Amino acid sequence: MKPTFVFVPGSSSNSFSWAPLQRELALLGQRSLAVDLPGHGFAGGYTTAYQSPQDATALATTPSALAGGTLAEAVSHVLDVVRRAREHGPVVLVGHSRGGLAVTAAGNAEPDLLDRVVYVAAWCPVDVSVDEYMRSPENSTSVLLTHLGNALVADPAEIGALRINWRTADPELLAALKTALLADGTDEEFLGVLSTMQPDEILDAGGDADRARVDTWGRIRRTYVRLTRDESLPLALQDRFIREADALTPDNPFDVRSLESSHVGFLVRPRAAAELLAGLAG
Repeated sequence: MKPTFVFVPGSSSNSFSWAPLQRELALLGQRSLAVDLPGHGFAGGYTTAYQSPQDATALATTPSALAGGTLAEAVSHVLDVVRRAREHGPVVLVGHSRGGLAVTAAGNAEPDLLDRVVYVAAWCPVDVSVDEYMRSPENSTSVLLTHLGNALVADPAEIGALRINWRTADPELLAALKTALLADGTDEEFLGVLSTMQPDEILDAGGDADRARVDTWGRIRRTYVRLTRDESLPLALQDRFIREADALTPDNPFDVRSLESSHVGFLVRPRAAAELLAGLAG
């Protein structure tokens, strides 16, 4: 029986970004659905301050609808979706970028619900905390990390969330964001990507209990898809996640694949990614 692919988006993203990839999968005869984590998608809590013309003062001070949101809530939501999908057959849970945190925590909580987990240039904390990975040498070349301070438009402690103005008109910041996210795309494609993103993201990235556990997550078949042109989550950090996970469960190592893609390029031009995933369905 063919599995259902359940997609978990990354930071500031939602189910909308997966639509082109889902279309390609459908044309290959594969079933899939994309999750909107709590406070994302149409529940994103947009304010008029984010519209045009923007109100910079309100954007910097209006409390976020995502304030107080937790990784545990996201994981609970993902698992509810997985349970419903599993009524119709096997489930492959796929996370991109920050979505990998929810995939790992879901695997820790309910490993028997998942037939495979797939990380696409996604966070997979094993040995240390997310914050320590963020500050690690392997992440030092992240263009997104370098420019994150310039991208934030509000004090996270004040509004209760990370807030990025993806609708900025600052040419220098736009150029940096394009390098970080879609260096292999056109300017028009990049602006299209930004139009699908929402300004706010929860602060909680989980704790030690959400790192990969050998007795639960470690039992699940897993694939890591390296994005070799990723300037947001550097290849060195992707490889560190793979290396540490394989050391944790040497009898169940990552099935490692690679795509020549920027951080979101595989979503903009999804055929190669769809073919890769369809191959896993067998």
